[in-house]
Amino acid sequence: MIYLKTDEEIELLRISNLIVARTLAEVGKAIKPGVTTLALDKLAEEFIRSNDAVPSFLGYGGFPNSICTSVNDQIVHGIPSNYELKDGDIVSVDCGAYKNGFHGDSCYTFCVGEVSPEVLSLLKTTKEALYKGIEAAKVGGRLGDIGSAVQTHCESNGYSVVREFVGHGVGHDMHEEPMVPNYGRRGNGPMLKDGMVIAIEPMINLGKKDCYLESDGWTAVTSDHKYAAHYEHTIAIRKGGADILSSFEYVEQVLGNKAI
Repeated sequence: MIYLKTDEEIELLRISNLIVARTLAEVGKAIKPGVTTLALDKLAEEFIRSNDAVPSFLGYGGFPNSICTSVNDQIVHGIPSNYELKDGDIVSVDCGAYKNGFHGDSCYTFCVGEVSPEVLSLLKTTKEALYKGIEAAKVGGRLGDIGSAVQTHCESNGYSVVREFVGHGVGHDMHEEPMVPNYGRRGNGPMLKDGMVIAIEPMINLGKKDCYLESDGWTAVTSDHKYAAHYEHTIAIRKGGADILSSFEYVEQVLGNKAI
């Protein structure tokens, strides 16, 4: 069942998503060589709670932390730890916040120090693919239009699309119907309707598309251990075009001319 949101509900969803956006910016300020991903997690939890919200991820399905920190060849759901970030690393920070009965959900992949041109190109393409997916999210279109736009952009640039993890609806629950793959065929899948709220989140690999789960049962890693990138926005599908409820504006203010 795909639950369409009212205008009022979409505004409440925007509040939660902008808390996530500002949390990602706070985390971004702290990212540098020598910082542990656990320190980033503590900072994020404190900031979310200071905005009278609750971390969506903490305890979700048994997940032990408030953010996911996926480093280098980790694709998604990385668990914060005492790992110290190093120059040349990338770290995808996936964050959720729950307030007023609704969840926000967004992800940004950060560079640590100086990152190779090859990896910067992966990040740039993945972020571009996110916005191409958003452009394809139009009332009267089909869910496959979104995945097709993401897949076409990434594969035409020589990258591969992860199949095991997908985007999703967002609302009272953090993961609602429909599932939103980053691959597909135009004209296929459920019709996109005014009031649908979904998270579009390309997870794109530098090498092969295949992955496996680490022994912690959460962290997905590329099978060839090449780097992976992950960007995510929560959007509302409206008659005038997609309304992005989350934001990278705060992150990009922090990063300045180092923004991808």
